Parts: sequence; C-alpha cells; structure tokens
Amino acid sequence: MAALIGVSILSDRDSRDHRAERPQRGDGLTAADVDPDTPVPQPPPLTGGTDLVAWSVTAAERSGVPARALRAYAAAELAQRTDTPDCRLSWSTIAGIGRVESDHARFGGARVNSDGEASPAIVGPPLDGSPGVREIRDTDGGRLDGDTTFDRAVGPMQFLPGTWARYGADGNGDGVRDPHQLDDAALAAARYLCADGRDTASGEGWWDGVLTYNSSVNYARLVWAAADRYTTSTAA
Repeated sequence: MAALIGVSILSDRDSRDHRAERPQRGDGLTAADVDPDTPVPQPPPLTGGTDLVAWSVTAAERSGVPARALRAYAAAELAQRTDTPDCRLSWSTIAGIGRVESDHARFGGARVNSDGEASPAIVGPPLDGSPGVREIRDTDGGRLDGDTTFDRAVGPMQFLPGTWARYGADGNGDGVRDPHQLDDAALAAARYLCADGRDTASGEGWWDGVLTYNSSVNYARLVWAAADRYTTSTAA
C-alpha cells in the first residue's frame, strides 16, 4: 500500500515502492516514539448491538475523525471480530491506517458521501520504476486505477490492484467489492491485518500486521500514534 500522507513507502507481500518522504498534513500527526512490538492501547470491543450511526457521531466529536469514516471502521471491526475473533482487531487501528494512508479519504480534497464513496477517486502515482520506485506493470487492465501500463494504489486505504484481488471485501453489502468505497476498503484492510492468524491486540501481532501493510517502522509508528490518539480521545 502507498501512504499518501506521512511516509510514502508502499509495500505488500509481493511489492514495495520506496519514494521520498512527504511533509505531514492534516492534523500534524507525528510518529510515536515507541519500539517495535510495543502494544498499542485498545478501546473496548464494540458489541453487535452498537448503534454505529450514533456511536460514530459521538466518536467524531471527540476524535476529529469524520463520522462516516468512523462508521466504516467500526463496522469493519464488528465483521472481522465475527470472522476471526482471535485477531481482536479494533476500529482504532483501522482508523490509524486510514489516517496515514489518505487522511480518512480526504487526501487531495476528496470527500466521502453518505454512501461511502470517495470523490474524486484517490489514486496514487504510477509504479513506473522511476528513481526510488519499484516498477509494477499493470495487473488489472486499468480497471481499478485507470492505468493500463503500470499499477497504482487506489482508494481510501490505498490497495494495490493485486492485493485487492486477494483481500477485497464487500463491506456495505451491495454485492460489489470496490476499493474506492470506504466500507469495502475498511473491511479489506481488516482482513489484511488479520491474515495469517495474527492477534492484533498483542504488540507482536499488531506490528506484524501493520508492517505487512507497509514495511516502514516509521509508518507503523505513525499508525500507532493515530490509533493511540483515537483510543484515548474516545475513552468514556
């Protein structure tokens, strides 16, 4: 995945794109001064009876994260805890990923509508082998990223087309897996973080999942800082 905000190092299991670091944007998030494998504070698990609309409005007021984004992250937590309860994934970790990847789908002036669609579409630069960038030739005929020559990371959670083909999800239940739709992208991120039997409530499991998402330790420290902030700010 390619972080459009903060550290711009893209990686997944098969490919990595090392590019120059970009300035911080948005709320000025800075990387946490923690060692790898340090557990991130976890919010209380959400329950199946949670009113996600009401919860997201309250959490948005406390955290500064858009309510529509929070609803997607919370729904992804609930779905993933049902699917892989031993992963113990929290919405705050998914939100941390969303903050660093695209500032909760606000990168480049994008906005998410009530249906969870980011507009304009968030598409990363071509992975064309230019200095510091690994070349990844097109794998999807441009279907997701509009580029028939090279692959690009797409959507609020910045998935590569090849990674989306494996982990893409239908988070909003419309029968379509769309990386530009926030509910789908958040659930796909949850699936990706919980792969291989990880327990993301442990320090080792959390760092392993986030570093699989992006292999930069500084990136993981940014996500750690964001997740910690969201947990702390929404605590009762």
